[in-house]
Formats: sequence, C-alpha cells, structure tokens
Amino acid sequence: MKKNELLAKIEKLEFDKKSTINIDNDNAELYVIRPSVLPGSLRNEYDVKKNFQIWLNHHYRNFKPNHLRVFIDLNLRVRARPDLKNKLLMAFDNIFYGSDPLEEVRVFDNEQFPHYLNSIKTIACLSQLFLIEQELNYTRESNFDPKNLFYQGWIRQFIDNPKEIDNMCMSVARFQPPTSQYTDKENKKNRRYQPNLKPLWYLKNDGQSTL
Repeated sequence: MKKNELLAKIEKLEFDKKSTINIDNDNAELYVIRPSVLPGSLRNEYDVKKNFQIWLNHHYRNFKPNHLRVFIDLNLRVRARPDLKNKLLMAFDNIFYGSDPLEEVRVFDNEQFPHYLNSIKTIACLSQLFLIEQELNYTRESNFDPKNLFYQGWIRQFIDNPKEIDNMCMSVARFQPPTSQYTDKENKKNRRYQPNLKPLWYLKNDGQSTL
C-alpha cells in the first residue's frame, strides 16, 4: 500500500495487537505491534500512542530488524548487479516519496540477485516502515526536513556504493549522517535546498545510464 495508507493504518494500531504488513513467498512475515508499556529508558523519548515496533519472522527467527538490514541487503544486490543500480535507486526513492513498495519492485520480478538478506519485496516494505517510523517517532530536533531524509540519504549512499560496506556500516552505527551529496538539495534546512529536482539528482554524471 502507499505510504499515506500505511501511515493511517499504523496511527490506528491497537495496543499489543499484531498487524501483518507483508508475507512473502518464502514465508517471511513483516509485522508491527504497538506496545502498551514502554521500557523505562524510552518513556521520556517516545509517545506510547505513536510508538510502534517493527518485527520480522523468518526461518523460525522472530526479531526486530534495524536500518542496517536494508542498507546491507541493497549494497549486496548492487555489488552483484551494478547494471541495476539506477533502477534500485529509483524504486527506493519512489517509496520514499510515497509509492507502494510492492508496485515499485515489480520491475525486478525477472531479475536474479545472487546475494541478499531477504526478498526484495520484504526489503522494500521494511524500508517503507522505517521511513514512517522516523516520521512518527523521531521527536528530537533534526537537521533534516523531512526528518526521514536522514535515512533515505543512507539508502542512496549504500546503493550508489561509493565506499566499502564496512566503512559505511561503521558510520551508520556511530549515528553519522549520510554524505551531503545524497540529501543537501532536498533538505529544506540546507542552504543548498532546491525545489523541483530531477529524479536521481544526487548522482554524479559518469556518462552512463542503467535506467
């Protein structure tokens, strides 16, 4: 579903009731829960009525994935299939802009990726959830407007693959922002902000197109 539809669904979540977002062909289930009680360490940072948790159940493991799962998966894909870099960037940018993730990744139905963590459908839906999570739950002052541009900048950087994956993962783990190349012109708080940008505006012109 589109971002505004999923956002409305999450805003109406009942406490402690599981809501499935997507079940893929490999039985990976992506679901959300709104806990009625927050851990003491989070009570001053999150609104219990807005907070929600993202869960993934796959291969008998039930866990809360984090941003690195999406970043690493996409980096593995583009390393194996650099010819699909621009298509991956376009699909995940469109998810950022509000499109239905399952519709966006249909373009990859007949493509083969030898390395990945989860199916492209699961990763796309998970990315949409992380975007909504940052929009709803990040309550601190942000240097980014929209706030989830911080996350989307890292999506772009991991797909564009300008550095080694371990170096990028270390930067994410240290809560460092993505390289400004991937966010500045779209960030309303940045002096370089520009409206009405072209798709994939952040790519450096290398004389090649894989769209």
